[in-house]
Amino acid sequence: MKSQNNTLKMPAEKVEILTDNGTTVKAIAPVIISASRSTDIPAYFPKWFATRFNGGRGYVKWFNPFNQKPVFVSFEKTKVIVFWTKNPKPLIPYLPQLDAAGVHYYFHFTLNDYQQENLEPNVPSLESRIQTFKELASLLGPERIVWRFDPVLFTKTLTPRELATRIFKISKKLKGCTNRLVFSFIDIKVYKKVQRNLLKYSEHFASQYDSTSICEAEPSAEQIEEFTGYLSKIRAYWKERGWNLEICACAEKFDLSHHGILPSKCIDAELMLKVFGENPELTDYLTKAPARTPFELDHLDLFNANRVEMKKIVTIKKDPGQREECGCVKSKDIGMYNTCLHGCVYCYANTSPESTLKNFERRKNHPLAESIFIPDFPEA
Repeated sequence: MKSQNNTLKMPAEKVEILTDNGTTVKAIAPVIISASRSTDIPAYFPKWFATRFNGGRGYVKWFNPFNQKPVFVSFEKTKVIVFWTKNPKPLIPYLPQLDAAGVHYYFHFTLNDYQQENLEPNVPSLESRIQTFKELASLLGPERIVWRFDPVLFTKTLTPRELATRIFKISKKLKGCTNRLVFSFIDIKVYKKVQRNLLKYSEHFASQYDSTSICEAEPSAEQIEEFTGYLSKIRAYWKERGWNLEICACAEKFDLSHHGILPSKCIDAELMLKVFGENPELTDYLTKAPARTPFELDHLDLFNANRVEMKKIVTIKKDPGQREECGCVKSKDIGMYNTCLHGCVYCYANTSPESTLKNFERRKNHPLAESIFIPDFPEA
C-alpha cells in the first residue's frame, strides 16, 4: 500500500472509558477501524488485538507518530474492522469473537511473490500464504478478501513481464477465492529511508544500483503501461473463464482506465454496503437514508441524488488523513510504525529492521498493554 498520512484528522464520537489503571478518560469511538496500514496486526499481534477488543467493550491506545500524543480508541461503536496483512493465519482462531460481538470485518491480504529476490524475508512461503488465502476464503467468502500485490516494483532483472507472469501464476491458484486484485507502484524518489533500506538490506537491489542510481528503480511510465497492459490481459483471460476479477490501483495519480483498471477504495463504503448492508446502524452511517429493508447495491447511486427516488447516497467524505489520490472513507487506524517484523526491504512504515526489533523487545514484558507500541519517551 502507499505510505499514508497517519495523523488524526477524523471526527469521531467520544465516549468515556475506564483504563487499565482505573482512570476514566475520553476516547474516540470510530465506526470503522483500520488494523492496520502501519503494521501487521493479524500476523504479530492477534492475541493482543483479541484481548484489547474484549468482545467490543475494550479499547487501545494509539500514539500520534508526529507528536507522540496518546489517543484512546474505544471499540464501543465499531461496526467494521478492516484488516491488512501478509499472514492472517494467527488471527483466524480469534475471528469468532468478532462474530459474537456483531462486528463485521474484511481483509486486505497482501500476497506478493518476491521470494527469489528475498524482499520479504520473514513472511511465510508463497505456497503457505496461498493455502492460508484459500482457508480464509472458505471461511468468509471471496467478497471479504481483497488480494493485494503491493507494492509493484521493477529492477533491471525483475521486469514488468516477469512480475505479471508471477501474478498470473498466483491467480491460477486463487481463482474464485477473491473478487478483487489491488496493486500500487513503489515510491522511491520521495522516501530517503526507502532508498537507504533497499541498498542496505537487499542484495538484489545493491547488486544493480547504488546511492546515485537507486531512484532509477522507481517504475517509469513505460514500465507502468507495459505492466498494466499485462494485467488487463489477465483480467480478460479470467473473465472469459467465468471469474470476473476486478483489478484496481491504489492511490495512483495516473489514469489506467484504458486498461479497465480503476482507482481502489480500500476502506470501501460500497463494499461495506454490499456485504454488510443488513446492518441498519452501519447503513445509516454510510448513507443519508436509514435502511428499513435489506440494502441492495443496485439502489446505490454515488453521484446523482435525484435520479431515482429509492437510491441511498453515500455521504461520508474521503478520509482527510490520507493522500489526495486515496479513495478510502473515514476510519481510525490503530497500528503503529516500527512494529512489524516481516522485514520487507521496501517498507514505508519501518525506519529499519533494527528499530523494529528494538520496539518488539521492549513490549515483550507488556504483550497485552494498551498499545502495541511501548514508548521510550515521556507520554504527553
